Amino acid sequence: MSVADAAGLGRGRAIAFVLPALALIAVFLVFPALWTIYLGLTDYRLTGLAAAEPRFVGVDNYTGALSDPRFLTSLWLTLAYVGGSAVIGQAGLGFTLAWLLRTRTGPVRRVLEGVVLLAWILPSTVVGFLWYALLDSDDGTLNALLSTPGLAWLLDYPLLSIIVFNVWRGTAFSMMLYSAALENVPPSHLETARLAGAGVFQQLRDVVVPLIRRHILTNLLLISLWTFNDFTPFVLTGGGPEGRSEILPVYVYRVALKDGQLGAGAAISFLILLINLLFALAYLRLLRGRRRPQEAAATPGPPA
Repeated sequence: MSVADAAGLGRGRAIAFVLPALALIAVFLVFPALWTIYLGLTDYRLTGLAAAEPRFVGVDNYTGALSDPRFLTSLWLTLAYVGGSAVIGQAGLGFTLAWLLRTRTGPVRRVLEGVVLLAWILPSTVVGFLWYALLDSDDGTLNALLSTPGLAWLLDYPLLSIIVFNVWRGTAFSMMLYSAALENVPPSHLETARLAGAGVFQQLRDVVVPLIRRHILTNLLLISLWTFNDFTPFVLTGGGPEGRSEILPVYVYRVALKDGQLGAGAAISFLILLINLLFALAYLRLLRGRRRPQEAAATPGPPA
């Protein structure tokens, strides 16, 4: 067998291995995405004449969504939810736990990690109903602990409630990722900084963060996208009261299923996809940003 025949056989086998995966991607990702784009250009509804004979309406669904004050309110609520619970809450608390536990051994570390992981691996719906019982205004556990009977957390502070809930539920991922990243920080670097008189904040700023910068950005990208598309807060507040916790996934549910406007819901879903792409591109640009000055200085230049 010639070299060309062997190469062709190898390519054929590679294609045969890849085809099942490509078929699954086409069926479960590409086709639904194209179908959603198509629905977003129609007035398709769950019931009525538009359900049997949908009409092509072009970009009317998109312009209608962008001019809808409720959509803009949901967008700002979603950004606040992502910023408060993912960027600040999960990333900050996850790094704090990873930093405090990096030198710990024994049962204390295992118990704490187990408790944090348990909140993450439990089904979202189960955790949502547990928190609903915790924050209930009549017989809620939190009111019993604080001696504040009748305080309606989910009605008076809906956005804050779902932010705290999501921080509690999703911190485990950040903690595990940062724990793995901190293990790659050479202890000698920290010891040198400590001997030079650097405090904890200076060690983090000058030694730790530059070394795990890519891990930080990767974590922020993942948890931001997950939080942006999170539907679990619906279990707690249903988007209320008066839309004060109606983040975009809940808004899409209301438009597409409760109001029956599948075409408008598909258009809003595509807008959410575009926003997610902007998030991803921004993080990837930071991830692939220019090398740090010390890295550039360490790279030898061309010979004179």
